[in-house]
Amino acid sequence: MKPEALQLLVTRTMPYGKHQGRLIADLPGNYLNWIARTGFPKGELGRLLALMHELDHNGLSSLLDPLRNK
Repeated sequence: MKPEALQLLVTRTMPYGKHQGRLIADLPGNYLNWIARTGFPKGELGRLLALMHELDHNGLSSLLDPLRNK
């Protein structure tokens, strides 16, 4: 994982779907779990969603707090 990916989680928004426009870091855990079960999309978005799922699943979402509003 590249450290820059963590910053992207708090700056990139979900480009489509029910949570369109919401920061990836703010996506609900049940949505991240659903995407993990159905398959992450290809490319950067998929990598970011997988990373956020891992952080959320392991209770590490608070690691992103210092990166917000930078």
